Amino acid sequence: KLTEDKKFIHITDKTGIGKLKLIGTFNREILDKSTIKRVRLIKRADGFYCQFVLDIERVEPFDSTGKEVGIDLGLNHFLTDSNGDKIDNPRFLRKAERRLKKAQRKLSKKKKGSQKRLKQKSKVARLHLKVSRQRKDFAVKTAKALIQSNDLVVYEDLKVSDMVKNPQLAKSISDASWSMFTDWLDYLGKIHGKFVVAVNPKYTSQECSSCGNIVKKTLSVRTHVCSCGCVLDRDENAAINILARANTVGRTEIQALGQTIHCLLGESLVDKVTG
Repeated sequence: KLTEDKKFIHITDKTGIGKLKLIGTFNREILDKSTIKRVRLIKRADGFYCQFVLDIERVEPFDSTGKEVGIDLGLNHFLTDSNGDKIDNPRFLRKAERRLKKAQRKLSKKKKGSQKRLKQKSKVARLHLKVSRQRKDFAVKTAKALIQSNDLVVYEDLKVSDMVKNPQLAKSISDASWSMFTDWLDYLGKIHGKFVVAVNPKYTSQECSSCGNIVKKTLSVRTHVCSCGCVLDRDENAAINILARANTVGRTEIQALGQTIHCLLGESLVDKVTG
């Protein structure tokens, strides 16, 4: 139960926890008995957190920009868009590996069951938690910037669970956290009234964005060169194809914001939505 000032919560189950003070920055106004559906206490490496599940409709529309963008997710760069802009891959886990390995070596030397081992185990857990929070912060900020700048964002519907089966790329793919990023894209698109579309990734890197010919290339080839004269960065070429698949895939149905949008061949989804 919440106190009237919403600064404390009473845990009334049989655990005997009792009264807890709520600290941190959050909007207390949205905490109401009619909207709170579930409350959970969560233990993390740096302490306990109170999680509220609320039944509310969150709609915060951004202004229309009339812009659309396709994005190609990668490992050399986190993403490359259809305008040729790139965002570096932050590689949070890779950057933290030295500290993690050092902390884990210390942990392995501590006597099992000792207070020193428990303390060191907590240090390792906090390092992992920091990486997790860095990934989330990066995903949210990057997704929000794209949503705010565009009316339509298109990305590849990658099967990440299959891709991480590659032992040479698994750690890098996991560190990039593509799935977290696209989940935030979908979520923020709904909240802010923008359209987010996932398309089939097949041949987006091999197909020429200028003429449609298939130009086969290995992962090591970073420049797309077609006989039609088109020369582009490989990832930019893919991003252009990704955007085109949402705009010109023949008569298709695209599920976004709970609506089914029909597009004809050559018709822009942005024009369809804003027209």
